Amino acid sequence: MPRFTLIVPCFKVQGFLRECLDSVLGQCFGDFELIAVDDRSPDGCGAILDEYAERDPRVKVLHLPENVGLGRARNAGLPHATGDYLFFLDSDDTLTPGALRAVADRLAEADDPDVLVFDYARTYWWGGTRRNVLAPVLAEAPGVFTVSDYPRILDLLMVVWNKVYRREFVTENGFAFPPGYYEDTPWTFPVMLSAGRVAALDRICLNYRQRRQGNILSTTSRKHFDIHDQYERVFAFVAERPELARWRPYLHRKMGEHCLDILAKPDRLPPADKAEFFRRTAEMFRRHRPAGALVDGEVAVLEGSWTGYLLRRQAARAGREAARRAERVRHAAGGRARAGWAAVHARRPLDEHLVVYSASSHRGLLGDPAAVHAAAREIAPQLRGVWVVRDAETAAHLPPDVEHVVLGSRRYLEVTARAKFFVNDVNWPGSLAKRPGSVHIHTHQGTPLKYVGADLLDKPGARLGFDVPQMLRRADRWDYSLVANRYSELVWERAYPCHFTSVRSGSPRNDVLVSGGPGDFRERYGIPADHTVVLYAPTRRDYRRGGHVERIDLARFAADLGEGHTLVVRLHPSLATGPARGLGLAELARRGILVDATDEPRTADVLLAADALVTDYSSVMFDYAVLDRPIVVHADDWPAFRASRGAYLDITAEAPGHVSASYGELARLFASGSWRDAESARRRADFRARFCAYDDGRAAERVVRTLLLGEPAPGPRPVRIPGQAAAPDSLTSA
Repeated sequence: MPRFTLIVPCFKVQGFLRECLDSVLGQCFGDFELIAVDDRSPDGCGAILDEYAERDPRVKVLHLPENVGLGRARNAGLPHATGDYLFFLDSDDTLTPGALRAVADRLAEADDPDVLVFDYARTYWWGGTRRNVLAPVLAEAPGVFTVSDYPRILDLLMVVWNKVYRREFVTENGFAFPPGYYEDTPWTFPVMLSAGRVAALDRICLNYRQRRQGNILSTTSRKHFDIHDQYERVFAFVAERPELARWRPYLHRKMGEHCLDILAKPDRLPPADKAEFFRRTAEMFRRHRPAGALVDGEVAVLEGSWTGYLLRRQAARAGREAARRAERVRHAAGGRARAGWAAVHARRPLDEHLVVYSASSHRGLLGDPAAVHAAAREIAPQLRGVWVVRDAETAAHLPPDVEHVVLGSRRYLEVTARAKFFVNDVNWPGSLAKRPGSVHIHTHQGTPLKYVGADLLDKPGARLGFDVPQMLRRADRWDYSLVANRYSELVWERAYPCHFTSVRSGSPRNDVLVSGGPGDFRERYGIPADHTVVLYAPTRRDYRRGGHVERIDLARFAADLGEGHTLVVRLHPSLATGPARGLGLAELARRGILVDATDEPRTADVLLAADALVTDYSSVMFDYAVLDRPIVVHADDWPAFRASRGAYLDITAEAPGHVSASYGELARLFASGSWRDAESARRRADFRARFCAYDDGRAAERVVRTLLLGEPAPGPRPVRIPGQAAAPDSLTSA
């Protein structure tokens, strides 16, 4: 008996069907059967299904003699199912890699619940991907529960395909799909309300395709009236089960909201049918209203007439338009007021002791600017440091003794009009005018491997949505550019053809790597003191929309590292809020298989805790090399990465350690211990001589004394590496 039976109904999806089937048959978990139902499709679906069945015994094909619709096609597959769990997969959607393994593991952990709800991502025809916005409902769910224990689970999209169902539970209760457009509704509500044990999986297991055209529920048709019949079935189910009576008020409101949503969509109902749809909805709403149920909010309109509904809609539209006009007026007036406010302060003298800081597009105390700020507070307390943050939420995470202003506010305009010094690791907004006498210090964000600045002009994919000429106009404000090594100095001067002075300061953010201790990272995450911590820090990909490519099976890597090892993963900041974490990282961290350090605000804390770094092409390798600890470069897609983004050096030839071109090679490096052998140390020494020469632990102090206080200071003390020549000690180059 297989663990899963996947039932895939097919009708006019020949363009998507192979991708769907391949996503199932290519799963690393193979204990399943796939029942494909050809719903008398007039295109080539039937032939495609027969082709797959011929070459894979797990595929069984049912050819229906007539078209019966999605729900009854699913029903046709049910008698043939032998798996422990049923998975209803639509034939234009796809499973994510490792989805069935993750579902199987969660089912075992939850001791075979009746229903398991998992996450999904919408994938758009133009290539974009967006995770389910209600993913936190899954992340915060109890271990095993009922909907009474955790009613928030019903906030999720009530569809059939984001769940798996214990087959015996379905059979015992006689659940089946009715005919119609909205067949998911009378399946999902009865199933969820009846389930004695429900579990959740905070992982994206399915890509929900958003077609440009062809989505049946997006077509204009009277078939949308089917929603009334489907909710009648739901109400009838509840009426036959007194123990479910408490859910009648919820279902009553849900029905009203669902029908009003259909009515409000401009492309759902023919205009001539909208009044009838409203009247039928209102009649049903009144008929099923539970005694004493409160009717307020949006659904209250169903207590009135169609004319009242139209008047309310017109009033709402008029109100929104008035609000937009008022906002435009306020914005224009505010812009004039802000410009005037800035002009007033721009006529005042510069404040010689005012330093304005920002980092990572105003995301808080981060990176090199944070290190310079900390050094300035110690060395030059007479300097007043003010941080620019993007919003009040970011400001709330600042230490209470750090002065700040919100971007675009009047206080922001005041301090930026009067500040003598500006320290940032990305460009300031174009609206910020550089006053004569002000000093702009650009710290960058580490040593560059990938093309940046003007060099992106030859890489159209990498600069998509990036205005290079505008960026260079902003870089024209730089007075000083901090460099961590001679290599970076040459890159910055080529990539940013502007009039600035390069300062051989070292990276202020790396001072702590030279002088800091292990910190409390291991203790906070419960990592045993005797464990070898392997940090995996991949970068984003420009050849893939969204930037995320799953290069390593993280669960497998954590297992292959073996006892006495802890795998820590830190994603690129641009991927932190996207689907990347939902594709398995969050779930693996919950289960204790690895540690997700993506949200750690200080990268240095993570680096100090790691005994080895595995990365691909992330600039974090240049920082980590300061620690003189083993580094492995996993470069399995180097040609594609280099072609799409561009690189200033061949990292596979000049790596700071061993290079792996496949997962097998990576696993063997750690299994054999060669990740930290003499050859690894030799390569790392060469790498450090070239890229860590200025990082002597005093970079932030050097910046404060020379650039903020104007004191003379020597260049970095050469970082002595056996067998290597000393680094130059001059501080600046024009």
